[in-house]
This record gives sequence, structure tokens and C-alpha cells, in this order.
Amino acid sequence: MSDMPGGEIDLIFSLDDKPPFLQTLTGALTHLFAILVPMVAPALIVGGALGLSSSTTGYLVSMAMIASGIGTWLQVNRYGRVGSGLLSIQSVNFSFVTVMIALGSAMRKDGLHEDLIMSTLLGVSFVGAFLVAGASFVLPYLKRVITPTVSGVVVLMIGLSLIKVGMIDFAGGFASMGNGTFGSYQNLGLGLLVVVVVIAVNSSKRPMLRMSGIVVGMMTGYVAALALGLVDFSAMMNKPLITVPVPFRFGFHFDFHAFLVAGVIYLLSVLEAVGDITATAIVSHCPINDDNFTRRLSGGVLADGLVSVIASALGSLPLTTFAQNNGVIQMTGVASRHVGKFIAVILVLMGLFPAVGCFFTTIPQPVMGGATILMFGMISLAGIRIILSGPTGLDRRETLIVATALGLGLGISYQPDVFHALPPAIAMLMENPISAGGLIAIAMNLCLPRRDAVARPVAAASSQPVAKVSTEVIHG
Repeated sequence: MSDMPGGEIDLIFSLDDKPPFLQTLTGALTHLFAILVPMVAPALIVGGALGLSSSTTGYLVSMAMIASGIGTWLQVNRYGRVGSGLLSIQSVNFSFVTVMIALGSAMRKDGLHEDLIMSTLLGVSFVGAFLVAGASFVLPYLKRVITPTVSGVVVLMIGLSLIKVGMIDFAGGFASMGNGTFGSYQNLGLGLLVVVVVIAVNSSKRPMLRMSGIVVGMMTGYVAALALGLVDFSAMMNKPLITVPVPFRFGFHFDFHAFLVAGVIYLLSVLEAVGDITATAIVSHCPINDDNFTRRLSGGVLADGLVSVIASALGSLPLTTFAQNNGVIQMTGVASRHVGKFIAVILVLMGLFPAVGCFFTTIPQPVMGGATILMFGMISLAGIRIILSGPTGLDRRETLIVATALGLGLGISYQPDVFHALPPAIAMLMENPISAGGLIAIAMNLCLPRRDAVARPVAAASSQPVAKVSTEVIHG
């Protein structure tokens, strides 16, 4: 693989090529290594934070794999208006982790049982996903809103909000707070071991080894936890051979106030999808200034929404297009969407076997925390780079927007009760740092006078930096 003039990657297999079976399988497994941990981490984090049973958490993991497989198949095949037709891999959306934890924790305090909590969270997710599908039809009219500054603030707030959750896992998780082991030498040692191994592997000169940094780090931490007797395999006992997806397994319940928060996060996630799909088109050598790309972009966002509808119905957290895989395309030179078909089938097969999902629930919290603390830091870094990629950089206007959104958004995360005097619906929106920061950034972006008559959309402004940052997220 060699670099082309202008810094582009010389693709070995382009978008519509069909590589030989062995190379297709190798490419598919490489992509899976890049997304496997980020794919299952949201379910494990939410399950641990809400104190869900191992069977429920395992089911969430299994459904995440199946839904991701279905979503990837729709994206790469591009059925009519649905799908980008690119090697766009679907996976669980990290944006919803803090939202689900906040909403679910409030329900726990109100005394609701597990099934009702899950039916409400997934019911709200199901309805909210139609907002993303609807947004795909009005993307051309959102250019004034979808700017690098706004999307960068959203990504930055996602990363910064999740770091707290990662740090709690690093020290032993929520459960350890009750048994007195939180922050013990054993927990901190395991988390630190994972961090050190990931950093060491990422320092390798071999790109393919660097891509598996998180997996290698977690495997090392898992083996160490086994030696210390900290791995509990009881969750894997007496499990059926096949997991049968059951639509609305936990029931269906809708809460309007919770929907307001989830709906805002869904709309903000459209900004991420636009950048990710554009980055995939760039590394795949597809034009991004013609009508075909406009259709790809609209189809990709539409698929995001429809797949989240399917995912929520099956029992998975909402999905989105992953940026991590852009780095894999850059490193391997394989942009063939035929590889995506293999990825989709493998994901569905993995999700059908409950032993796979339950195995991930046996990962000790410090091991998970050591990996996620780095991933969340990389997400924050990606947000910063997107902000800096704007046409005017971080000038006075953009500085005001970022500083205000960041200051109020993070401030709310430290003192979520500060808006308790507001009407309940508005207070719930503002108590979430991601929705608060995103809404503040959007409002200021629309109100503050700008130098240019028309702001450049994130699809054009932030695409290349997103592609570059995605490589770092994989490495991290």
C-alpha cells in the first residue's frame, strides 16, 4: 500500500470491488477488532450503572451485535433511499450512555423495577429514532445549524461526560462502592495495567498491531483478573444455545419527559453521522460535492434512524455510524463494501449465541474502565479537532460559543439540580450535559453574527479531520 499524491491512500480494493474470500474475511475481522469493545461497552456500562441483572445485560450485548449486523447490511447494500452504499459500520451510539444512566437512575430512585425501567428507556429510544429518519429528508436545510463548532461541542461533551463513568469503572464500578472495595489497590492496579498495555501496543511501529491496542490491553487485564480470582463465570451457566430476539421483550412504555431528552440527543447525533459518513466517503475516494453524495448522506442518516428503530425494538441501545472504521480503511487500503456484508453476517451470528454476550459481562469493571477511560479521552480529543477544523478556526465568535456551551454543560454535570426551579420538561433537558451543551451551542450559533453569510456545514468542514481522528480512536 502506498500513498498517492496529495496524501490520499492508494486503495487496494475500491468501493465496489469484491476481494477474494480470504482477504475479505481478513478485512472483516480487522474491522471487528476495531469496533468490538466500543460496541459492547455501552451495554456493559449502562448495565453496571443501573444494577441490571447479568441476564438482562447479556441480552443487551447480544442484541447490540445483531442490530449492528442488520444496520451494517442495510448501509453497505443501499436499498433504494436507505443506506449510504459505503463501508459504513453500524454500532451502539455512545451519546446515549449518560442519558440512559441518568434516566434509569432516576427511575431506580422512584422504585421502578428492572423490566419497567428497560421498557421505558427502549420505548423512548424507539419513538425518538424516527426523528433521525425524518431529519434525513431535511439535511440540505440544516447547513446553518450543522457546523464544525456545533458538532465538535457535541462530541466533546459526549467524551467529557463519559470520562466520569470510565473513572468509576477504573476504580471498581458502582457495585464496589457498596462492598468497600472501591479504589482498592487491586482495582486500581488492574485498570492501570490495561492503560499501560494499550499505550505500549499503540507505540508499536506496526499499524495492524496498533489497531488492536484496546483488545490486547483488555485481554491482558482479563488474564490478570483470572489469576487474581476476580472473574465470575456464574452468569454463563445454564444459558440456552441460541438467543432468540424477542421484539419488546421488556414491554413498551413511553414517558414524554424522558423522550424530550432522548429526542434532543437523537437530533444531535445526526451531526455526528454526517461527519462520519463524509469521512468514510473521503477515505473511499468518493466525491463529496455531487448529487450522488447528497443521496448517500441522506440514505446513511435514514438508515441510522431506521436501524435504531429496529435496535430499540429488539432490545439494544440506539445505533449510529462508527467513525473508527475510517481508520481501518486508511490503514488497510480496503474500502470494499463487500467486506461489510461479511461483517454484518459475523455480527449477527455472534449475537445469536448467548455465550458471547454473557462472556462480556464477566469482564471485571477495572479492566473495562482502563480501556474506556482512554476511549472517552479520544472522543473528547476528536471533538476538539472538529471544532478547530472550521473555516474560521477558533476565532472570537467560535470561542464564545465553545466556552459558553462547555462551561454551562460541564457545570450542569457537576450540579444537575441547578435548574430545579424550571418547568420539569425544560429542567430535564438542561440537566443532561450533552443536550444542554448542544442546545446552547446551536442557539448561540444561530444568534451570534457571523463573518460569512453562510456557515460551512460539517459535512464539508470537518470531514477530513474526523477521518484522521478516527484512526486515533481505534488506536486508543
